[in-house]
Amino acid sequence: MSDIRIGISGWRYGPWRKDFYPKGLRQDSELAFASRAVNSIEINGSFYSLQTAQRYTDWREQAPDGFVFSVKGPRYITHVLRLKQVETALANFFASGPLLLGDKLGPFLWQFPPNMKFDEQRFSHFLQLLPKDRKAARQCALGCEERHRDPAATAIKGNARLRHAVEIRHESFLCEGFIKLLRKHRVALVVADSAGKWPYVEDVTADFIYMRLHGDIELYSSGYTARALRRWKQRIQAWARGSQADDAHLIVAGAPPKRASRDIYCYFDNDQKVHAPFDARRLLEKLKLDYDLITEPGVTPEVQL
Repeated sequence: MSDIRIGISGWRYGPWRKDFYPKGLRQDSELAFASRAVNSIEINGSFYSLQTAQRYTDWREQAPDGFVFSVKGPRYITHVLRLKQVETALANFFASGPLLLGDKLGPFLWQFPPNMKFDEQRFSHFLQLLPKDRKAARQCALGCEERHRDPAATAIKGNARLRHAVEIRHESFLCEGFIKLLRKHRVALVVADSAGKWPYVEDVTADFIYMRLHGDIELYSSGYTARALRRWKQRIQAWARGSQADDAHLIVAGAPPKRASRDIYCYFDNDQKVHAPFDARRLLEKLKLDYDLITEPGVTPEVQL
């Protein structure tokens, strides 16, 4: 059966207070509130700087059982180094503690800048470096710089599989070679709705789908109408069944690799005007996935967080 996760990209935004977050809610209770209003959150603080083992542990403990976080990979790797000589930076990232999210750890997101073109050799090397399970991630972390060395940050048992997704923003990626590369490494190509600013493609390249909804009409600002959310609901249902929409926007024509089901991770990133958490909740309701959510946007919770 498919696991469908609908949530938000980040949770700490000033304009959300007294709107999505009820008046009087303490800032240190915002994650506890948000993680009970949607069933997944994309951590984006890790994109801007390395986090700490204690911070990942705190986030794991504040979220309820069954919750899932996605983690955004550092821009230092994707935007500064641009995938060149990233071995140490990648080790520093995995040594910083994301594995401590444990069973609440979902996919890692790697977002590339709009001016970065597809270089098959460079991307192939990067995808080979990405750890595919906890054991490989712990091994990767051993190569970190001494100042980032913290045995507690990778002290988690088991060898669960790790998932990765990439978000592209340059037209040069719209080629068969890129899709073949992603399928070889079982890495998902992000379905990114960016109000037409960046490429929109729906090729299925892994056993899960990763979606980022940045805005229907205006990037980061506009909300999604009932009609737009109905369209996304239908697409999610098709992907969850292992299929795809009849009118899918594809780089490589044809049906996706055959599967009985696929997990879905969908994040609303239209946060500037406080649309994201409300749109996420509405889509959860349309999919009838809101039954065990105990907080409601803008409503003072009845339970102690």
